[in-house]
Amino acid sequence: MLICLINLREYLIFDFKIFGTMETLDKAEEVKEKKERKKKNISEPKADKANKPEQAGVENQPNNSASLKKKRIRLIGGTLFILSSLYLTVALISYFFTWTTDQDKVTDGYWALLFDKNIQVENWLGKFGAIVSHFFMHRGFGISSLLLAPLLLGIGTKLAFKIKILPLGRTIKHTFILTILLSSVLSFTFNHVLSTEWFFLGGNFGYQVNVWLISFFGVIGTALLLVALTSGYIYLGFNWTNILHKDNTNLSNINAVVSTETLAVQAVENTENSLKQKKSGKPDWNKLIDEEEENLSETIIKGAVNTVEVADENTYTESSLNNKTIENNSITQEFEINNSHKVIDKIPAKDENDVELIVEHQKNDEPEFVAPSFSGEPDENGMVHAQGDYDPGADLSSYVFPDIELLEKHGNDSITINNEELQANKERILETLKNYSIEIEKIKATIGPTVTLYEIVPAPGIRISKIKNLEDDIALSLSALGIRIIAPMPGKGTIGIEVPNQKPEVVSMRSIIASEKFQNTSFDLPVALGKTITNETFIADLAKMPHLLMAGATGQGKSVGLNAILVSLLYKKHPSQIKFVLVDPKKVELTLFNTIERHFLAKLPNAEESIITDTKKVIHTLNSLCILMDTRYELLKNAMVRNIKEYNAKFISRKLNPLEGHHYMPYIVLVIDEFADLIMTAGKEVEMPIARLAQLARAIGIHLIIATQRPSVNIITGTIKANFPARIAFRVSAKIDSRTILDAGGAEQLIGRGDMLLSTGNDLIRIQCAFVDTPEVDKITEFIGAQRAYPHPYLLPEYVDEGESSEKENIDLSQRDSFFEEAAKIIVQHQQGSTSLIQRRLKLGYNRAGRIIDQLEAAGIIGPFEGSKARQVLVKDEQSLEQILKSLV
Repeated sequence: MLICLINLREYLIFDFKIFGTMETLDKAEEVKEKKERKKKNISEPKADKANKPEQAGVENQPNNSASLKKKRIRLIGGTLFILSSLYLTVALISYFFTWTTDQDKVTDGYWALLFDKNIQVENWLGKFGAIVSHFFMHRGFGISSLLLAPLLLGIGTKLAFKIKILPLGRTIKHTFILTILLSSVLSFTFNHVLSTEWFFLGGNFGYQVNVWLISFFGVIGTALLLVALTSGYIYLGFNWTNILHKDNTNLSNINAVVSTETLAVQAVENTENSLKQKKSGKPDWNKLIDEEEENLSETIIKGAVNTVEVADENTYTESSLNNKTIENNSITQEFEINNSHKVIDKIPAKDENDVELIVEHQKNDEPEFVAPSFSGEPDENGMVHAQGDYDPGADLSSYVFPDIELLEKHGNDSITINNEELQANKERILETLKNYSIEIEKIKATIGPTVTLYEIVPAPGIRISKIKNLEDDIALSLSALGIRIIAPMPGKGTIGIEVPNQKPEVVSMRSIIASEKFQNTSFDLPVALGKTITNETFIADLAKMPHLLMAGATGQGKSVGLNAILVSLLYKKHPSQIKFVLVDPKKVELTLFNTIERHFLAKLPNAEESIITDTKKVIHTLNSLCILMDTRYELLKNAMVRNIKEYNAKFISRKLNPLEGHHYMPYIVLVIDEFADLIMTAGKEVEMPIARLAQLARAIGIHLIIATQRPSVNIITGTIKANFPARIAFRVSAKIDSRTILDAGGAEQLIGRGDMLLSTGNDLIRIQCAFVDTPEVDKITEFIGAQRAYPHPYLLPEYVDEGESSEKENIDLSQRDSFFEEAAKIIVQHQQGSTSLIQRRLKLGYNRAGRIIDQLEAAGIIGPFEGSKARQVLVKDEQSLEQILKSLV
């Protein structure tokens, strides 16, 4: 009981102090509102002022009546709880003095007592009070029933006056436990141990519980059990560390609140005194009143609590002032972007029935770009040792990172606010929803570079599915494509409607690279993707993704997205830290990166070009990466580390011996531009090594980026999707394609030109991809390629196809078929290495024609087997063929 009283005292003191500060804030807001109304009335014509109160009264009458009815119901219910608490308290206290007289009269029956006029009771609250007290004290829980009165009082004050004197959840829990426990302990002590006549101390409930416990455990066992339960409740039910030190903490909090309140009161008194003095001098009274009231409101708000929530919907709070909220007919228009650099614009009201709209957007100030420097890996404290540690960039110590001036500015890199567009979209959304009887309590707009997000809060009782089904109707009313409804918004109690801007802004790669977020990032592989719909720079870590799948229709921005990823890595990483394996079946998309072959690219030992375009070489490269993966895992096992980051840190600190095969491991990023073409030509030969790399290669620093323009299930198979949790979807033509990529719809409603959805497994993020043009990429690669490079590209392990090598070794060209020369001439003449061609021309069977084809391959006349495609003819004319045939004789 003592602990409960202590906690009650603390909550009462603290809550009432906060309540007093809230009242002070409300007074300041009323002063400010009064000033704004006074200014507004001065500027309005008299005729409008005469008609305005009537119009406002007609418009606001339904909302005011509903709000008033709700408040009355809460007030009546809370009052009933408070009166019940007082009635129960008086009845139970009266029982202590009147129970001996009223006991026999109540036990005869409740109905007989109520309706028999000859029976008289002495309870202070009459017959009903005697019945209530007898029920709780005698037949119920005894004296512990008094704990129910504070609980009813707390519920009543919360309902009627919104005053929280007790935490209701914990109060209900502790009241329930204490009532049962106290009833059992008191009944055991006074009825079973001491055998007194005070039966009401524990009540019938406690008596019956103890009879049952004693029959099971005996008197001593029951005593031990009750002591254990009481001790356990006292120990587990209260945090004694907080209770012992809570007085000091709460005292400091109360002093802070009191000092804040004192500051506000002093400001009020000083202002009143100054007003009286100025009034005696008869200056310009209205002007002075306005100035002093404005200073008073600002002083009180600055000195009060930072954020205070007020339950009354028609009252301003400091948080609403910061967000520039304006209310009209219970619909709040709030336009904001949650960023540090904010610009506030105002949309004036059209007439007396409209409201002023306040729009907040971010102002992008390009910070000074500082090119990164590289000299080894930092340690845990962010420092690099001057001597002793291994420097992986020592071979290219003179390497200079690309400068920001190599990138061009596209657009203004700032949001242009179209007030008419915002106002029109808001009105059309509200009108469309109103046509379907959907009431809105609040609407907020967040302006992005290409899309504006309108967040709405529907009225209670409105189904989300009802708004979701109006997607096409809202798009029709706004006359816009790409309307996307998010119902509900993840982590928010709102419904989002994404509306494309009439004039979208281009997000340049320069603004992303120059941003503080990108320059100060601590990601291992930072990837600059673009800006979100809140105009915030979005940076992702490829090392944690760990693989990325990109898909979208032709011309929607996949190639630009790949260039943006590669450029962001080039701006952040040293050539010793990262290597790229580029696969380009189109042969034209990634050719610009040939210039940095000896800086950043990796290839097979015998490959002529670093950018892989041939399907057979792609298969060899993927299998070579699998060999490299197994080799690296073996090194990690010997070094007793779990990932590449720990391994490189250990190697830099010279804890690993290079003579045992250990070396610094750069990250390897495999980029495949058109994955659909590889699957169509090679199928399982490509899919299986990619699946192995996706499953296992994360820990050893091999990461995959795969792009395709055909997001069908036979291209993006279940094996691929299971190992690519991070996926980017540009605009697609059908909803089924969106579900294939993201496992959710939405990509079919994008507007194209770099508009994309990023899925990281949890939710979807809409991003406008950063634009980097081909000349910019060319400048960057030329800048890097002109610097001193490594002697050769990073060489991958050599891969030898066992099947091809064994077949070639088994063929003996000394035992050629008699039709060998004729078949060779036919193949060279038609430039088609086909078995069926030899069958038709020489009238041979399939087996014999197949053996001739194998002999022609061993002689170097035709190329290796390429699946369903015809073999490549390596000899172009008959003269070259004659020389080969003579060499075989």
